[in-house]
Amino acid sequence: MQAAVDWINGWVWSPALVYLCLIVGLYFSVRTRFMQVRHMGEMVRQMFTGKSSSAGVSSFQALTIALSGRVGTGNIAGVATAIGFGGPGAIFWMWMVAFLGAATAYIESTLGQIYKTEHHGLYRGGPAYFIEKGLGWRAYAIVFAVATMIACGILLPGVQTNSIAAGMQNAFGVAPAVTGTIIVILLGLIIFGGVRRIAQVTQIVVPFMALGYILAAAVVVLLNIEKLPGVITLILSSAFGIEAGFGAMIGLAIQWGVKRGVYSNEAGQGTGPHAAAAAEVSHPAAQGLVQAFSVYVDTLFVCTATAFMILITGTYNVTGADGTQVFTGLANIAAGTGYTQAAMEAVLPGFGAVFVAIALFFFAFTTVLAYYYIAETNLAYLTRNIRSDALMFVLRIALIGSALYGCVRTSDLAWGMGDIGVGVMAWLNIVAILVLQKPALLALKDYEAQQEKGRLQPEFDPRALGIENADLWVERAEKRNGRA
Repeated sequence: MQAAVDWINGWVWSPALVYLCLIVGLYFSVRTRFMQVRHMGEMVRQMFTGKSSSAGVSSFQALTIALSGRVGTGNIAGVATAIGFGGPGAIFWMWMVAFLGAATAYIESTLGQIYKTEHHGLYRGGPAYFIEKGLGWRAYAIVFAVATMIACGILLPGVQTNSIAAGMQNAFGVAPAVTGTIIVILLGLIIFGGVRRIAQVTQIVVPFMALGYILAAAVVVLLNIEKLPGVITLILSSAFGIEAGFGAMIGLAIQWGVKRGVYSNEAGQGTGPHAAAAAEVSHPAAQGLVQAFSVYVDTLFVCTATAFMILITGTYNVTGADGTQVFTGLANIAAGTGYTQAAMEAVLPGFGAVFVAIALFFFAFTTVLAYYYIAETNLAYLTRNIRSDALMFVLRIALIGSALYGCVRTSDLAWGMGDIGVGVMAWLNIVAILVLQKPALLALKDYEAQQEKGRLQPEFDPRALGIENADLWVERAEKRNGRA
């Protein structure tokens, strides 16, 4: 099984996809005139603008749903594996894919908003919707929806719960089967309550968990502040093959940094547009800006906190392409959660491993909730013309089963299957947004033009921009004009 998964991964995560993620991010950064820099203040402002409605969630709730997907085991275990197989230089490439990926996140999330629909009283949207409505590629949209249901409903949840189980066993000695049982019960209570219950949970848990983790990491860094300049130098020199010890690993640094960066912040993967489409906003670009900022929160804040802790304390190993140990700072510990737990334990004995296990539980559990929402949205797309209650029930049971199985399978197999899911979605989504980029770029230009005229909260009319098949927005514009 492991050999088959590794072989598939070799094709899915070939160098072509690694460099495609970077090139596409750079391309969209140029096309949007580096909106991720120019509109930083607007990103923050829009997070707290707008309220939920009977059909949609607020901008902040949409942000937390998206962040619950982005901020997960990739921020703790994923950063550790990037260092373990790509060296310290992998962190620079994680930063780079986040900076450039913020523009990609804007494009895909704005497209999700433009082409969203109302289904059974709730906003639904995502790549499957904008591929069909924006490009007219129904067959391609169905392929994406099926691939995403398999990835988010079956392949990816196990990665998250595997890390939870490993963290709980390391910190508390809890058997993986026991952890799995607890996760199953909690998942069932929440996902059977639908998207509103997911939004209610994530808007409370996500800000608390992210801030708490960053503050704890800051304590570790501050207690070793004299080592921070050396760590930053190590990251930069290793990223470009200058540092002697990791000089031969530049290719692996890029590969693992981009792979784990995309896995963590999900820019270009096609998951973010699902949460973005659920938001109640006056203009699609507003939610695109919010989702761009969520990439920063994930990688530049949370992932960086993990990386600095691990590198400052030296609690990591680095394995070369041929399997030899390039650096050993934590003998007999596999790359993953153990590095982060050891890092915090080294500075805060008796507290570190427990804290990381608890943080990882919240990070990974809320990510599984986001995966369910994404899988449910794609099932809703595939079954929009029929009653799908029975199929929704089957999806929920399948995801819960995957979460339980993930607790007891090996971490290599869990990560391998997860990488396949992420990679396939990224290939399909990136092709779509490259072809269908114009509406998102027009939306940004329209948003900026209205703000220049003094309109603090721009409104969207797709007809004025020549955008077709954005039916929900046309209806809203007609209602506004009728009231005028």
